[in-house]
Amino acid sequence: MSAVSAKVLDAAIEWQLCLDSGAVGAEQQHAFTEWLAAHPEHARVWQQLNGLDIRLASAAAQPARQALLHSARRSGARRFAATALSLLLAGGVLLGLLAQQRPLGDYLADAHTARGEQRELQLSDRSRVRLNSASALDINFSASERQLHLRSGEILVQTAPGDPRPLVVVTEQGRLRALGTRFLVRREGDNTRLTVLQSAVAAHPVEGASERIIQAGEQVLMQRQHLGQAQPAPLGAEAWSHGMLVADNLRLDELLDALGEYRSGYLGLDPSLAELRISGSFPLHDSDTALAALPPSLPVRIEQLGPWWTRVVPAAQ
Repeated sequence: MSAVSAKVLDAAIEWQLCLDSGAVGAEQQHAFTEWLAAHPEHARVWQQLNGLDIRLASAAAQPARQALLHSARRSGARRFAATALSLLLAGGVLLGLLAQQRPLGDYLADAHTARGEQRELQLSDRSRVRLNSASALDINFSASERQLHLRSGEILVQTAPGDPRPLVVVTEQGRLRALGTRFLVRREGDNTRLTVLQSAVAAHPVEGASERIIQAGEQVLMQRQHLGQAQPAPLGAEAWSHGMLVADNLRLDELLDALGEYRSGYLGLDPSLAELRISGSFPLHDSDTALAALPPSLPVRIEQLGPWWTRVVPAAQ
């Protein structure tokens, strides 16, 4: 793989900053399209830079991303960036891991799903577990306990009757003991979210003094030392297992975060639109259709530059 030209990398960074500004006119869009098509190296460098920026967007605030891109334009940083990007271009497997921003341990789990993938398992006790997008699960059945260790992501558990051993979902935050039930467990940073759909689940934080019973129709956020107050479960909490997202007065930034879990490429949002609210049902596996449903309901429009760059901006822009 040939080295990345510092000149081309400079141009790609300039275009990234320009497009991120949200003030791109038709002439600039046309100029960008012409630059992208002018030479194969332009498209190659843009694809890799855009992939890296997508991960920065999910891991850091907009000012931090802008600062990193601006710093890459300085001469010394530019040489370093060109070298680093050349290595990333040559290291396809490493870039794939970086692009998904997942711990290496996820790939060593007993079961895991890629971004946008779902998978259903039937366990040896006939219980069923469905893994959501980008999830990782270890399965450890012993003589005394049926244990599921959720490393990351989200699972839907449907227990089967007849096995006297307790079924327990374990995360870094604690243990969730099924009481003959159907429930969701989702890792959210340093928290675990439990949503009980049927029957009940006993929740016990890893450093908590006691467990608490969460009933059907309730959800709770669990931390290592604390179990939050039970709240009503959201409408359509398990709709993802049927390929749908049900939004009930959902913030627009939260909607795009959910759609982004099933979409390749950059999906951005103008910060001024984050708090807009929307209700409805959206297909997770056809996010273009889901995005097309936004402008009729909200003062927004969809900007697209090829299949890998999409941004929701105010309709007036």
